[in-house]
Parts: sequence; C-alpha cells; structure tokens
Amino acid sequence: MKQLYGVIGDPISHSMSPAMHNSAFSDLGIDAYYHPFHVSPEHLKDAVKGLKALNIQGFNVTVPHKTSIIPLLDEIDPLASAIGAVNTVVKKDGKLIGYNTDGLGFVSALLHEMGNLIHPECNILIVGAGGAARAIFYTLLSKGWTRVDICNRTVQRAEVLIGECPIVGKSKPLTLQEAQSTLNDYDLIIQTTSIGMSPRTSEIPIDLENLKPNSVVCDIIYNPLKTELLKNASIKGAKTQNGIGMFIYQGALAFELWTGIKPDTEKMKKVVLQQLGGTTC
Repeated sequence: MKQLYGVIGDPISHSMSPAMHNSAFSDLGIDAYYHPFHVSPEHLKDAVKGLKALNIQGFNVTVPHKTSIIPLLDEIDPLASAIGAVNTVVKKDGKLIGYNTDGLGFVSALLHEMGNLIHPECNILIVGAGGAARAIFYTLLSKGWTRVDICNRTVQRAEVLIGECPIVGKSKPLTLQEAQSTLNDYDLIIQTTSIGMSPRTSEIPIDLENLKPNSVVCDIIYNPLKTELLKNASIKGAKTQNGIGMFIYQGALAFELWTGIKPDTEKMKKVVLQQLGGTTC
C-alpha cells in the first residue's frame, strides 16, 4: 500500500509541490503518493485529525495555515517554535511533529548558488517583515550571521520581528527610505515580499540606485523567474538569485525529514521549471 504524503492550503490548486515530490518518489523507487488537499481555515482542525486517521506519513503546510496549525500538532521543533510557523509536518511514533524548512531552504539555496560570495561577515538587508522574512531572519541568525537588518514600509513590523527573535544579533529596523539611502552598506539584499509577483510584475519593492555593483540580490519570488528587481540588480552589476532555489531546497529538506533520503535537487528543479513553463532561472 502506498504511503501517503501531501500539502494543505487555501488555495492549493496552483501548488507545484505534488509534481516535484511525486517525481522524486518515482525516481527513488519509493512507493508513495503526494496529494494536494484544499483545506479552508474553518476546517483545519478536522482536516488535521482526518490526515492523522488516514495514517499520512507527512505533509506540507502553506498559506494560510502555517501559524494556526501549531496548536493542533503534538510537538514543534525549536526553530519552528521560535519562528512561529510550520511548513512541514512529520508523523513519527504516532505523533505529528511540526518543522519549518523555509529559512533553511533559503540558506541552503543561497550557499549552493552563491558559494564563497556569501560569508559570515556579510552585511545583510531583508526587505519585508512578514512570515517569510521571519523564517529567513531567524535562520540566518541561528547559522551565525549577526548583521541582518530589516526594512519595511511599516517600520514597526520590522521592530517587532527583531524584538521577538530569541537569538541576539546586531540588527536594526529601517524604513524603506533609510535602507535605500544606505544600500551600499550591504553585501546581500533579500526581498521577501509579494511585490513584483505575477501579475503585478512591473512593481519594485525597493529602489536600487545605491546598490553596490558586487553585491548579491535575492528575490524569493519565482513567478516571474526574473522580477523587475532582479533585472535592475543585474544591470547594476549584482549577482542575482530568484525564489526557485528556496522552493526546491525547502521541499528537499521536507522530503528528507519524511524519508531519511536526500532527493536529487537538480531533478526537482527541472520538474518545477517545467511546471512554470520555463527552462532557466
């Protein structure tokens, strides 16, 4: 009998996770199936009980359930607890255990794609203060980076994010205007908002006029594959990275948590690019 895995969210029809994970199961000869479950917020509690009753071995959690699922699980990994969000659930010894692989996925992709351009002394700026920013911010600090500043249209949200982090760094909350005027202080800029995502592809979350030519600019958006922000960064001589890597590596880390096996991330990437209708990043 096939092992059951899946993803819950609302909406969920757009998810590329089923194609990515089912391809990995097939490549590795694992008798398993990954299914998308459309779960509305009012049915989340019943859905979690149902998935447990169905003996699901693991599942991903996407918007809007990453926070609200926490009290419905048996255990929470310390990093996921600190972040306050779960995107991966593993069934172990009859218990549902929550993890967050979003931040780790981003960092893994960053180090894989940028190599020695990224080092512990990097000055980092995160644009945005939402859930993705929180996961990336906490993970960067947990991995040893200390100078990680956050800018946001509402600077109070950046202040709260920094203040709530249990890991002490040298972080500053900034307005967008402050960040734009001091952009040449940063070696790495990470864009975590939805600004520039399809269909509003002409929008840019931060002005890059003062960008350092040899810096790295990341955008966690992957539709389009190259946002207006990344296009502008390339013109100014920066190295760029889109959100495909983060999506692939967070999925690969979830897959490994479920099965104990590291999947082929290059094959996963090809599947996702095929789903997006593109061939390059």
